Amino acid sequence: MHNQLTEQDIKKMEEEIEHRKLVVRKQALEAVKEARAHGDLSENFEYHAAKKEKNRNESRIRYLERMIRTAKVVSDNSAEDEVGINNIVTVYFEEDDEEDTFKLVTTVRGDTLHGLISVESPIGKAIMGHKVGETVEVRVNDTYSYPITIRSIQNTTDENDTIRRY
Repeated sequence: MHNQLTEQDIKKMEEEIEHRKLVVRKQALEAVKEARAHGDLSENFEYHAAKKEKNRNESRIRYLERMIRTAKVVSDNSAEDEVGINNIVTVYFEEDDEEDTFKLVTTVRGDTLHGLISVESPIGKAIMGHKVGETVEVRVNDTYSYPITIRSIQNTTDENDTIRRY
């Protein structure tokens, strides 16, 4: 399966890769070199910790490069009046008589604790492409679904990935 990423997602990942290669890698290699100088490697905790951190950095670089290489690039442009990626959406949950606001993002940026809902989540799939005032069914599984109504859509170009909660 290919991850859906926007051009902005790819740009952020490339920036992280560059930072990890130019800054973090250099620091990790220096830490390994310094720990190695302390003597017996079999009992040198600092050496093993430094090696582990160096390997973690290299693993993250490979992960990001693979994500970019296998990504399906999607547009974050949507019509002014319909739900799309990077829109801030307010929905009404009829069952709970509650309203909630979140930002619709690509899968890799999804973080419900910060109000970021993935387009691949049940809610994301249900509201994508719909308009204010429409009621849609959120299908959780084959036996359970619930209705929500789209109350408002705010188009954003803001790179800030959090929703302010009061």
